[in-house]
Amino acid sequence: MFAAFLAAFFFALNGTCASNSLRANGPVLANLGRLAVATIVLGLFAHTVGHGFSSASLGWFVLSGVIGMGLGDLGVFAALPLLGSRLTVLVMQCLAAPLAALAEWLWLGTRLTSAQVLWGLLILGGVAVAIMPGKASPPRVRVRPIGFVFGFIAACGQGFGAVVSRKGGMVAAAAGESVSNAIFGLTAAYQRILAGLVFTAVWFIGARLLRQLPTGPSPLPGEKRPSRAWLLANGLSGPVLGVGSYQWALATTPGGIVLPIAATAPLLAIPIAWWLEGDRPSRRSIAGGIIAVSGCVALTLAR
Repeated sequence: MFAAFLAAFFFALNGTCASNSLRANGPVLANLGRLAVATIVLGLFAHTVGHGFSSASLGWFVLSGVIGMGLGDLGVFAALPLLGSRLTVLVMQCLAAPLAALAEWLWLGTRLTSAQVLWGLLILGGVAVAIMPGKASPPRVRVRPIGFVFGFIAACGQGFGAVVSRKGGMVAAAAGESVSNAIFGLTAAYQRILAGLVFTAVWFIGARLLRQLPTGPSPLPGEKRPSRAWLLANGLSGPVLGVGSYQWALATTPGGIVLPIAATAPLLAIPIAWWLEGDRPSRRSIAGGIIAVSGCVALTLAR
């Protein structure tokens, strides 16, 4: 549970870093750069302190990377211009957890208690209250129905990728590996991100050949392209620390519990954005945050 909360915090911090990196570097360099930074940092760790490629679960984490950081991220990338950031995050986060819980039950036989399901749904409800677009904050794009299809693909990528990671943890534990520590989580994150980097690079190469690469937002005032500082911060906060904590959590905790906690990242991003960017939260955001935090406390205590 502690690792899941760490993952939510680092994912929240990554939101600000990613936004600034996207503006300073453009979509291609921002996305490939963060994965490249993470691959180098995690690779150095995995091949010295960690297990490198020797883990019995290597194939499962590679598959998880292709599903979650490959297909899932492409779903997000496609949904954003059609739904806007809030609706995209809402669809992905609120569907990923129940999809993961259902898949893990059908495939791995993991059953959640009624209390765990209830508090997990309360967390997702709080997230929905906080980030649901309204009259005061409508979507900044014209919402198109096809966007919800891409949002569903993103949710499937995140949810099913988490379940495959759970399977990888089980295979490693059955092989006698220690899975309840941060070393295993960071090694698994390396294997997963390496697969995501290859998948994303191939996709961008194909998009370039087809001349379908999108243009990014305008650079930040005073920024010279590219900005290595934001590139490094984006890679370290999300793919290294966030995914590492996420994999550590999934190694010992069902995805149906980890994902609702990780889904609070947009809420944790609110005070971070207020602190770093002066973006004041609305009353509804604060109310949704209180609901979600209450659900997290109850889920932590639930059996």
